[in-house]
Amino acid sequence: MNDLNRIKARIQGLRERINHHNHLYYVLDSPEISDAEYDELMKELGRLEADHPELVTPDSPTQRVGAPPAASFGVVEHPQPLLSLANAFSYEELAAWHRRVGNLLGGQRFDLVCEPKIDGLAVALTYIDGLLVTGATRGDGYQGEDVTQNLKTIRSVPLSVPREAPHRFEVRGEVYMPKAGFKKLNEQRAREGLPLFANPRNAAAGSVRQLDSSVTARRPLDIFIYALGWAEGQALPGSHWEIMHYLKSLGFKTNPDIALCRSMDELEAQYRYWLDRREKLSYEVDGMVAKVNSISLQQELGTVAHEPRWAIAYKFPALQGNTRLVDIGINVGRTGSLNPYAVLEPVRVGGVVISHAALHNEEDIHRKDIRIGDWVIVQRAGEVIPEIIGPVLSRRTGQEKVFSMPAQCPVCGSEVIKPEGEAMHRCTNAACPAQALEKIKHFVSRGAMDIDGIGEKLCQALFEAGLIKDAADLYYLEKEQLLGLERMADKSAVNLLNSIEKSKLRPLARVIFALGIPHVGDQYAELLAERFRGIDQLARASREDLLALPAVGPKMAESIDAFFRQEGNRQIIGKLRSAGVRLDSKEAEEAQPEELPLAGVEFVLTGKLESFSRPEAEARITALGGKAGSDVTRKTSYVVVGVDPGSKLAKAERLGIEIINEAQFLELLNERT
Repeated sequence: MNDLNRIKARIQGLRERINHHNHLYYVLDSPEISDAEYDELMKELGRLEADHPELVTPDSPTQRVGAPPAASFGVVEHPQPLLSLANAFSYEELAAWHRRVGNLLGGQRFDLVCEPKIDGLAVALTYIDGLLVTGATRGDGYQGEDVTQNLKTIRSVPLSVPREAPHRFEVRGEVYMPKAGFKKLNEQRAREGLPLFANPRNAAAGSVRQLDSSVTARRPLDIFIYALGWAEGQALPGSHWEIMHYLKSLGFKTNPDIALCRSMDELEAQYRYWLDRREKLSYEVDGMVAKVNSISLQQELGTVAHEPRWAIAYKFPALQGNTRLVDIGINVGRTGSLNPYAVLEPVRVGGVVISHAALHNEEDIHRKDIRIGDWVIVQRAGEVIPEIIGPVLSRRTGQEKVFSMPAQCPVCGSEVIKPEGEAMHRCTNAACPAQALEKIKHFVSRGAMDIDGIGEKLCQALFEAGLIKDAADLYYLEKEQLLGLERMADKSAVNLLNSIEKSKLRPLARVIFALGIPHVGDQYAELLAERFRGIDQLARASREDLLALPAVGPKMAESIDAFFRQEGNRQIIGKLRSAGVRLDSKEAEEAQPEELPLAGVEFVLTGKLESFSRPEAEARITALGGKAGSDVTRKTSYVVVGVDPGSKLAKAERLGIEIINEAQFLELLNERT
């Protein structure tokens, strides 16, 4: 008997330690032990319970692994309806709801609690005598499906609560799948040849509704508790704000971004705050929920139809929509890559009308089983190019066509190949007009030679008129030729020629980047310009010379070597030299003397800037003779801090580097211009 008591005590102690570490890791995100130490605790508990099955309890951490598959889900009656929320899609609609609530309350003031609206699956968890006894989906609001075993597998769901909790009570929450977990799950399904989930919400809902809870246990699910449904046997706080803090004290995971607002202005400011941070959150949100804080006022307001009068969902602009894939087109890039893109029936997503979307490559199209004529799910994230998530299989008619990459380049008709080890198909013709045009567009772009006044349309007009065949031809244009173009006036032509002339003084790094050498981005161009004194020295560099540089690998070294071996590229460089473009570091320094306003000043940017993009800011710095560094060192003059700065801010503080905000940065640029 003494041995059994000792085993009971050891099991109880292990459970308490494991539950403590579960709470730290899954709820508070502040683990104290390693995964290996945690696994050892679980293994010991599992062994003891296997030897003494009579000591297993429903709240043991070992019960999260899943139960045998169920034939079907049972039905759970919700003692209090689990209602859905009314939606507001604009500030005007939100303000109208706020006025209605004020009128119903006789004009008395009321506070609001708001929190991000998680895009997941609503569930209700019922606890009796401290133990989780039932977990159910929303269903129709009055009856839901019994998914208790599945919800027990979610580590942030407490299987038991402290004794000070009510005798019987229910909490309500949203089960969701974090973005990182969703990405990993879909990558795994792609490797296994399984259909992909369209979005994290579908993945979460599908995972919770698995008849085999061991499948749910393997899915990366999490939960935020957002309300107390009902409680018996204990007096509770009188406001939603206090209740949420009370539930957190019981061990439930609540959203750390919950906020108390006392006016419409504060409510709108909170909405804008979350809307701006939407892409940076680790989980999907589709809006903000606003609730009257006082519980007594909630009860006074009551419900209408299937919605509470005291709460509303203020929705963000949609980031997904459904439309028909009309065709798949092909763009030929400046390196000869054939890039498929979707031609869509126009659809409004996130406040923008979308008619084209990215498709990446042929392998991606087939992996997602996207066919011409399909109804597809289109997603837009911030300013990122829209992409197709997958087809809507239920709307297939059988008339859809499977896509295959063309055997000939759609621009020049040359053979198309798919190099071994690459995902992209490529045109074999180095003189392909599409490649030439794309290279010209890159050459004049803001991050490269930054020729003001020449955009994509003018590049195409000059190319189609036969005035330029490559980027170097820009420096041989004459005013009379430009005046022959549509909508080109005398002043515009003069300004354009002046911009072209000014670009001749760009530093060597910008020229290297502008040449469009495959795999050489702007930062690597800076590295090459620092190591080699001019284009000629870079052209003569061996693969061994290149591989000796930090961060230059075999692929980039081979690309640089191959670029300078091509006669066509050498001819372009010769024309640039004849036109007076500076191709030597020393010459560039002489052409840009130390009198330039920011000579000797090095900036490092961290965080998002509101006034311009990162390449635009760096272009402004280098145009004034300064340097845009990629890392904070003791040579750094200023660290410019934007929204959501990274680790560079802490490093700058540690090194004592001067830190300025965006307004101060703009003021400095204006002073030196």
